[in-house]
Amino acid sequence: MNIGTIDIEKPIALAPMEDVTDLPFRLVCKRLGADLVYTEFVNSEGLIRDSAKTKEKMKFLEEERPFGIQIYGAEEASMEQAAAIAESLSPDLIDINCGCWVKDVALRGAGAGLLKDMPRMERIVRSVVQNVSVPVTVKTRLGWDPESIRIVEVAKMLQDCGVKGLTIHCRTRSQGHKGDPDFSHIQAVKSAVSIPIFANGSIDTPEKVEQVLRETGCDGVMVGRGAIDNPWIFAQAKHFIGTGELMPEPTMRERIETMLQHLRSSITLKGERKGVIEFRKHYSGYLRGYPHSAKVRSELMSFVVFNPIAERTIRYLEAVESGDLTEIPAA
Repeated sequence: MNIGTIDIEKPIALAPMEDVTDLPFRLVCKRLGADLVYTEFVNSEGLIRDSAKTKEKMKFLEEERPFGIQIYGAEEASMEQAAAIAESLSPDLIDINCGCWVKDVALRGAGAGLLKDMPRMERIVRSVVQNVSVPVTVKTRLGWDPESIRIVEVAKMLQDCGVKGLTIHCRTRSQGHKGDPDFSHIQAVKSAVSIPIFANGSIDTPEKVEQVLRETGCDGVMVGRGAIDNPWIFAQAKHFIGTGELMPEPTMRERIETMLQHLRSSITLKGERKGVIEFRKHYSGYLRGYPHSAKVRSELMSFVVFNPIAERTIRYLEAVESGDLTEIPAA
């Protein structure tokens, strides 16, 4: 699979996810085998208004490469300017979000809303491609609803615009995250265009990664929500593809150590209080399945500095490892 300077065989990418794929989480996934990582959704209007919060989303480290900045918007001029600003940071690619299904985005004509106005999608994509020198890719859905699936037509149009790669979330906008993705369209798209095609949609186990790659003939897969609870999925999938065997699950100690490393990165980037508060959404994923984890997670949610979090989780880890669970429910 080749996109610009990126040349990776069957890459497994981390999907851009709002409020999830910030720099600290991307680093965790990168270190655990993600081949390609992306920012959260970057609002073109916020970017051209010089919003500090929007600009913060585009910060990245060299360690993250290959790295993409994903932008979204409904206006050609704004997207042109936003793409130029993103390019100034020297990402490996710029991705255009044509797939976000949430109302605040799609019903305002951005994200998956562009699937209802293909001439506008074409104008936006073409203008971005023509005004930046880095490769431009697109992430979209099969269509707005089951009656309007035109993904082969969309793929041909995007290739004609100069897009260098396409990710297809194999659900429609009307599905959101409900129902099973329909990967059967990938083969038709692959037959119609020559650009790399990534498959996306509930690819949340190593077995599913291998199955989708094998059955669809896609050039790569993109993992989204499956990485939130299990950032090890990238290494696990590569091991399964290479050996046909599943890796052992990470131990509780590995999960806790990774969680604390992730939290430290969040604090380094955002400051202690903000870093801790914004990290809270990750406790459930790292602690899922362990005894009394809901109680411990509830305690962790009350802390706003690092040390008591580390102390509590280490005590919890040692109690589980020793088999002495009598003290776990206690604060």
